[in-house]
Amino acid sequence: MSDFIVSARKYRPATFASVVGQQSITSTLRNAIERGQLAHAYLFCGPRGVGKTTCARIFAKAINCLHPHGAEACNECESCRAFNEGRSLNIHELDAASNNSVDDIRSLIDQVRILPQVGRYSVFIIDEVHMLSQQAFNAFLKTLEEPPKHAIFILATTEKHKILPTILSRCQVYDFNRIRVEDAVGYLKHIADSEGVSYDEESLNLIAQKADGGMRDALSMFDKAVSFCDARLDYKEVAKTLNVLDYDTYFTMTDRLLEGDYVQALVLFDEVLSKGFSGQTFMAGLNEHMRDLLLAKGPAVSLIELTGTLLERYRSQAGRCDTQFLFGAIDILTEADGRIKQSSNRRLLVELGLMKIAGLGKKKNDGSPFVEDYPLPDLPDNIAPAAPSAGGAQGAVAAKHADSVEAAVSPAVTAVSVTGPMPQRRPQAEEQQPGTAVGAPDAEGGVVRRTAGAMRPRHSAVSGLSIASLMGAATVAGSVQPDKAEAGPEAEAVAEADPESEAKIGRHRDEIVRGILNERPRFVVAFESMRVSGNTITVEVPSSTLCEEILRSKTEILLFVARTAEITGPLDLQVRVNEHVKSSRPIKLEDRIRYMTEKNAALLELKKALDMEYE
Repeated sequence: MSDFIVSARKYRPATFASVVGQQSITSTLRNAIERGQLAHAYLFCGPRGVGKTTCARIFAKAINCLHPHGAEACNECESCRAFNEGRSLNIHELDAASNNSVDDIRSLIDQVRILPQVGRYSVFIIDEVHMLSQQAFNAFLKTLEEPPKHAIFILATTEKHKILPTILSRCQVYDFNRIRVEDAVGYLKHIADSEGVSYDEESLNLIAQKADGGMRDALSMFDKAVSFCDARLDYKEVAKTLNVLDYDTYFTMTDRLLEGDYVQALVLFDEVLSKGFSGQTFMAGLNEHMRDLLLAKGPAVSLIELTGTLLERYRSQAGRCDTQFLFGAIDILTEADGRIKQSSNRRLLVELGLMKIAGLGKKKNDGSPFVEDYPLPDLPDNIAPAAPSAGGAQGAVAAKHADSVEAAVSPAVTAVSVTGPMPQRRPQAEEQQPGTAVGAPDAEGGVVRRTAGAMRPRHSAVSGLSIASLMGAATVAGSVQPDKAEAGPEAEAVAEADPESEAKIGRHRDEIVRGILNERPRFVVAFESMRVSGNTITVEVPSSTLCEEILRSKTEILLFVARTAEITGPLDLQVRVNEHVKSSRPIKLEDRIRYMTEKNAALLELKKALDMEYE
């Protein structure tokens, strides 16, 4: 049996032309050799297995060749033969990982003084130079800066950031790139053809992807796959050998999610787990698959590091995927990936993400608009959806989805005005939808008009006032005001103002304030001094923070006021920031104590007599 040589050594490039994926660097080195513009020190840095040491050896052989062919060595002269046979005295290689002391550098400096026996230069290749100690670097500085004319240093490292700036400034720095998948696949094809190994392109793509830009890693995986597959590379067998999920898994999973079939998606995920893959590995791979599908839909397809028939499969599936579906899937997977390390049930987290994505696929198939929230439960029977307006997009949505809050509240919108400093963060409940207009400040520089009809109410109950608890009146549909610019004349006729709004709110003022005090005590400071003019409620708050909280609950508040006061027309809410506003009712414990003692000082004596504590 002949001695086996691994592909990484057997097919190591021997000329600049055969170096894979580093054309810019090899072109620069060849030009420097042809013009005789050689530096005394070079630094080759980059990821592992991308050709740093290989280029250093080719460069060293070429500059010592006695009969070069341009910038390439002839491989026939004595210097080239000595190099090929490993007996050259002009090229010295030092592994700085194991020779990193000051004594090792001093020994190297002594060698620098010796003139070359054959050729013109003594080349010193120091690999993993970042492993040198601080003292060794300092001892090397002077020689590196002013070496003899016959000495050339080539330093190689995978961690450029660990090299001292004083070393970097004395070298020509060459940054090697990761090997692209296309380049790696091309070189693997060359080796497979040379070795008589049959293959399919998906197998080579999988090896190149797994190598992550390192040609040496790719060649090691290639040797392993050839040993397992017996000189016939089959895609599924190669995936099993490398312990990676094959592309078919991700294509099949995406098809199930597009169909909205979460049951089959979970079954497929269970099969993935049974093969020994973790949920995080699967989720990261699926996220990358969705990203590639998104890129395959447009001119950015060149960013996908795939070739041949596999790229065509991506283009084919991308054509069946909606862009909004892909964006939603990537968002869900990215969020889950950030939480999975802290999750106590990782499998459930991944399954929940798959079910959410399947929900996006189902909405796409049903023709429903994509929404971030879950659907609301059915409305009570006594709330009838309002008729859609002829000219408004909101009306069309309300007619199509009568079981949503938008349908119950009608296509009209609730107008909210804010005067004074606006809060820095937009309330979560005010998610502006496409087509919603936000006006400019008024003449006083403070009023901003927001259309709340395009703001999706929160679907779950919140602390205090909730939509579910405030939607018990049949007059809810009248408690909103249309956007005249969008709704058209019909919607304006539907949302007629209640001429008795001011009187009704005045009669139920105490009841409204008590209800807000019970549910949202912080809001009382605003509503106990509210002013009503027509169908407009004006309140003042002491801070922009409280203003933001009221804005976040504006829809619930207006619904509550309309129900309590039995108002059948639209309402406006104006919130103004006034730092001089103070609450007439104590909210905090200390405020209550102060309020009570001011009313009756005898309470302090009673507390002392009974030895009581405040609670």
